[in-house]
Amino acid sequence: MKKIFLFLIAATMVLGLVGCTRTVTTTPTSLTTPVNYTTPPTTPVGTPVSFKVVKSDEPRIASPDITDTQLSTLVSGNNNFAFNLYQSLKKNNTGNMFYSPYSISTALAMTYAGAAGDTAKQMSTALHFTLPQAQLHPSFNQLALDLASRGQNAKGTNGKSFSLNIANALWGQQDYKIQPAFLNTLAQNYGAGMNLLDFISAPEYSRVTINNWVSSQTNNRINDLLPQGSIDSLTRLVLTNAIYFDAAWQDPFAKESTHDGTFNLLDGSTVTVPMMNREGGYSYIKDTGYQAIELPYDGNEIAMDIIMPDTGKFTTFESAMTAEKINGIIGSLKNSFLALTLPKFSFDSSFSLKSALSALGMPIAFSETNADFSGITGNTDLHISDVVHKAFVAVDEEGTEAAAATGVVIGLAAMPQYSMTVDQPFIFLIRDLQTNSILFVGRVLNPGQ
Repeated sequence: MKKIFLFLIAATMVLGLVGCTRTVTTTPTSLTTPVNYTTPPTTPVGTPVSFKVVKSDEPRIASPDITDTQLSTLVSGNNNFAFNLYQSLKKNNTGNMFYSPYSISTALAMTYAGAAGDTAKQMSTALHFTLPQAQLHPSFNQLALDLASRGQNAKGTNGKSFSLNIANALWGQQDYKIQPAFLNTLAQNYGAGMNLLDFISAPEYSRVTINNWVSSQTNNRINDLLPQGSIDSLTRLVLTNAIYFDAAWQDPFAKESTHDGTFNLLDGSTVTVPMMNREGGYSYIKDTGYQAIELPYDGNEIAMDIIMPDTGKFTTFESAMTAEKINGIIGSLKNSFLALTLPKFSFDSSFSLKSALSALGMPIAFSETNADFSGITGNTDLHISDVVHKAFVAVDEEGTEAAAATGVVIGLAAMPQYSMTVDQPFIFLIRDLQTNSILFVGRVLNPGQ
């Protein structure tokens, strides 16, 4: 199966299920274990901070009962969402952009487990969750298990081993009542226990605690995911997903072959940036309006795909980009001997996804009066206050390191000789080759930023 350019470091958070005033009768489990809070943690970034944990008695399911067709359906839907989100995000972002659709989908899938009524309908449509919940969550579990098996004995950058680490966590108000069925779903399919914090009395302590967890899960590449003010006394739940990726190229670039070169910007100006150079065999195509190439990582299970539209065609190509179009390009790649010139680059991105997700069709989830997350508490008093996301990527001669974080806050209320010089704006993806799951998507308009 074709490989896609993969940058994997991510943390995803479902921020602030916030409570309103509407209630219904329920008999949920009460999480009342007390936690002592004084001032916000002052430990270095990434240092774990102690907190109480409540776990479901149900263990994570090691062999989910799903079919290949169900897994393929999940991946297809996630990839469609990835590019719908791209089209929404680019409207308000004029520079480089990088995010993890896999991380965002996972965090929102955990939130979706507690959605009901029109809230659930809108979320399933916007997120392209076409499987029923009884199949969706086990499918996410299987996908995570598949990804966890990648890179056995493969190399990472700077002499390290390959890393693809994914972690999920649920952070809840210490005395808040959560439905056992919701906790069981997250435990069985996402391995997420309930970490108890006191958002009411110590919101800043809670925010720093969650941020430190994210940092520790992403090798300190994602710091301060939750900005000041994102957690307050109305916050009741935060759902988090973290993903970290570090992989060496299957065929590294020689450092002595890197030289300064010209990169052409969209406005016709140029910047001088370090350009890596290598000749060798790649999967490649030059077609009407674009060139595309695939760079596998060590182990040949994950790869980066780069698509460079022709001069003057980037905006038109980008606006028409869909998962179907990208799949067609990847499927047309052919083995070629290539002289490749590629810029080194490193940058990060951060987003509030509330507007983008609302525009994609799930505004009710953010409504203080109409959201229905009664599957979490039995009440209809919760809504998503925001979904925040941060991502980091670094590409050099050795390989790629990447990170991303999303927070959903819930609260009250031998062949022909070719050459490809990537010297103008391009789009790149990171994809798992066996499942075709897109882990990251990005664009580089200026590698010198």
